[in-house]
Amino acid sequence: MPDPETPGPKAPDPGTPGPKVPGPKVYGRQASAPGDGDALVVLRGVDKHFGTLHVLRSIDLTIRRGEVVVVIGPSGSGKSTLCRAINRLETIDSGEIRIDGRPLPAEGRELARLRADVGMVFQSFNLFAHKTVLDNVTLGQIKVRKKDRKTAEERARSLLDRVGVAAQADKYPAQLSGGQQQRVAIARALAVDPKVMLFDEPTSALDPEMINEVLEVMRQLARDGMTMAVVTHEMGFARSAAHRVVFMADGRIVEETTPEEFFGNPRSARARDFLSKILHH
Repeated sequence: MPDPETPGPKAPDPGTPGPKVPGPKVYGRQASAPGDGDALVVLRGVDKHFGTLHVLRSIDLTIRRGEVVVVIGPSGSGKSTLCRAINRLETIDSGEIRIDGRPLPAEGRELARLRADVGMVFQSFNLFAHKTVLDNVTLGQIKVRKKDRKTAEERARSLLDRVGVAAQADKYPAQLSGGQQQRVAIARALAVDPKVMLFDEPTSALDPEMINEVLEVMRQLARDGMTMAVVTHEMGFARSAAHRVVFMADGRIVEETTPEEFFGNPRSARARDFLSKILHH
């Protein structure tokens, strides 16, 4: 979808690289996003209905390698459905989704293989309650990436240390706080070396004091250059970590621009109304 800030461009020289997406030096994200030529996730003309409810309407969106895109908007705007459609947890009615140049398969082994390249973190953790933290993080490596147990456990312990829960490796999920469980879920998603990470409101089920510990792990992933699509109500994270903010309402992308432009000068009445309610209450 074209950036609403930018006037219609002249036809580019085929040999000239695409323009850079602006990204000022802000704590929590890389100084700039990659160029247009490095598209990792591409949605074109995506539509989705739940019965008579049209939840995604002609969605065009490109996420570039190394880019952090934060999707915000009111409840019922289609944010989570968009996120879940990217790895086909929700099917679409029409349009196309491509991951790293390949169309999203409908089913079978090809879909399973492609899903391994798309890490997903849910609001409800979705850890295996009967397995230890260590086993939760090793399982995908063994089953999906076919690693031996020793290699998988070494990788799991390294990732648990990275997200700050190494000491919890031998515990079961029920013995952890919500924030710790969500950090384990992030480690589990990272363990299969995904090309892109999807976060569907990862802090919405957490107590307020636990939210920041999860957001800080996500900020570190952004600093490390992980490609991320994040559905969230955490406006501070959007300001500090995003290269681009996508604002959705009524199943459509209404605005798509930098955090500085979106929070400082929203262009649509719908976005201004949303921000007035979120930021002033």
